[in-house]
Amino acid sequence: MKIVVGLSGGVDSSVTAYLLQQQGHEVVALFMRNWNDASVTLEDECPWIEDSNDALMVAQKLGIPFQVIDMSELYKERIVDYMFAEYEKGRTPNPDVLCNREVKFDVFMKTAMSLGADKAATGHYARVNSTFDENGKEIFHLLAGKDNNKDQSYFLCQLSQDQLSKALFPIGELTKPQVREIAKEIGLVTADKKDSQGLCFIGKVSLPQFLQQQLKPNEGEIVEIFKDSPLFAEEQPAFSSKEEELEFLSRKINYKKADGKVIGKHQGAQFFTIGQSKGLGIGGHKESCFIVSRDMENNILFVGEGSHFPGLYKKALKIDNSELHWVREDLKLQNGESMEVMARFRYRQPLQKATLHQFENAFYVEFEEAQSAIAEGQFASWYIDEELIGSGVIS
Repeated sequence: MKIVVGLSGGVDSSVTAYLLQQQGHEVVALFMRNWNDASVTLEDECPWIEDSNDALMVAQKLGIPFQVIDMSELYKERIVDYMFAEYEKGRTPNPDVLCNREVKFDVFMKTAMSLGADKAATGHYARVNSTFDENGKEIFHLLAGKDNNKDQSYFLCQLSQDQLSKALFPIGELTKPQVREIAKEIGLVTADKKDSQGLCFIGKVSLPQFLQQQLKPNEGEIVEIFKDSPLFAEEQPAFSSKEEELEFLSRKINYKKADGKVIGKHQGAQFFTIGQSKGLGIGGHKESCFIVSRDMENNILFVGEGSHFPGLYKKALKIDNSELHWVREDLKLQNGESMEVMARFRYRQPLQKATLHQFENAFYVEFEEAQSAIAEGQFASWYIDEELIGSGVIS
């Protein structure tokens, strides 16, 4: 079988290429150059040059063909511009999820197929297998990686059946220490290389600094809301339907300046996210203050003291039907149906017990326990046992 591997210059993709070669496949390495603007990376480094050199050395060591493809224009258009637009709207995007859907498993995969590949492989800690339904149709299953500390299935939550049918994740059965051990044993230059930090493919980037390229600083006020605010004392109304209850539980509280006290200034609400406590420059509190809401129109950040502040927590989140994605289309809920699952809305967040509810107007994820810092623009994903079956953008 001919397999094109996305060789990123890290240890995970290097071992991916080696394992496939050991299985007797014809392996071709493809390095994606997705960013070429060193002006926004930290420490004066241009990560893609170092990464492409490391990828080339791995390919030479394994004796496999190596090719570089420039995707920087496409990456800027589909990922970076999307990020700027989302932050400007006051949402919290996940560029890594988008990068997998729009770049690695779209353009990269199509490039791999154009080179005559049967499959495309990446160094993700996830697994894919397939079964056949009663009509003989093959169904692909996206499973969590065996290493609980490194499971990256969340980042693949927007993939389709077609994309999974052509994807391979050889290290999904291994733990990170095992991957490093293999790399050391065969003498790969990437064996001890640190995992890349920061934005997918861009490297160590200061996010506010990166956003300031396009989003202008704009001084605004930080308003503290207090725990004893009457906003949190409202009695839960009587609901005429489950949908009405879920709409209430997932609602955004619209704080006003008059609801609290001005305690500081910030340089632009668009540079901050819900649940953030660092970089606010607020003193004089026993516990840290956390952002509970952003008023983008009036450029106000609303904060509350302590990680258990009531305004941080919600029992449900809402997803517009247009932003709903089923990896397992055969399990898609119909209007009025519900399903018990395990769900998360952040990478590395422990899976939470939840119930999915599908209605004509919207889709809801109702958690057994209230969740902290649910932010618009994040991806929620849901699992049955080890299998990720769907996802959506929080509205």
